[in-house]
Amino acid sequence: MDRTFTVDAHHHFWRSARQPQPWRTSHHAILARDFEPADLEPALKDSGIDGTVLIQSADLPEENERMLAYAAQAPWVRGVVAWLPLHDPPTARALLAELRAHPLIRGVRCLIGRDDAEWLTAPATLALFRELADADLAWDIVPVTEAQARQVAGVAEAVPQLRVIIDHLGRPPLDAMATGGDHEVWGPWRDRIAALGRLPNLALKLSVGIDVLTTWRTWSSAALHHPAAHALRHFGAHRVMLASNWPVITLHRSHSGAWNDLSEVARHALPTDERALAALRGGTAMRWYGLKP
Repeated sequence: MDRTFTVDAHHHFWRSARQPQPWRTSHHAILARDFEPADLEPALKDSGIDGTVLIQSADLPEENERMLAYAAQAPWVRGVVAWLPLHDPPTARALLAELRAHPLIRGVRCLIGRDDAEWLTAPATLALFRELADADLAWDIVPVTEAQARQVAGVAEAVPQLRVIIDHLGRPPLDAMATGGDHEVWGPWRDRIAALGRLPNLALKLSVGIDVLTTWRTWSSAALHHPAAHALRHFGAHRVMLASNWPVITLHRSHSGAWNDLSEVARHALPTDERALAALRGGTAMRWYGLKP
């Protein structure tokens, strides 16, 4: 299964008029429209992608029902990462009871922006994370600062049975226009990834997030070679998964273009290891999210 089933481990759907997205600004006009299953399906077929993981993109109570409705239209959606208000454990705990009833829900996420997120390691939040682990649900997070990375590490250490999945390579400084050899620019990110990689219950998505896409002047798959190689060195292919971040990626690339580029980046890092490449293309996502083919 791991060698053949291909998974896009991170994408979104939304109806622009019905779904407020505070993270979307005037720089993101191309994203201010509806993106639905019919828009993505042709690209999945073109790229030979068998299944996907649908990720929340708005911190709203109705977000989960909306995503489950989309998944019902698209049998290739193999898992959903739902919204859970982790900053409010009592409310989250009540909602978690509902989420557990839906077998397609395989993880949770909430958007934290650049908040220091010290509340993540508060006793009440750690107790909630233990319940997530008991429910066999993963936690997706995008740590974009050193403070956030420390909090994520603290959660992973305190709840070792929790599967933690870091989105978008943990925000490498691709938009800084510096080469991988520039330690002043790249050193902090490299150190964060090395530290996080030492925790066995953390995995990573080889994808690019909106924070970088907004300020990155020109898309370059070659620029991804250094961060991808560094991530693979510290996480291993069994803890790294390919993910398009569609439709956010359309700020620079089509889904098919981005998937081809990410696949090339993976091949560049692992030129002769077909088993590892199969893990990146789907095996890692299948295991970490507990997906069914």
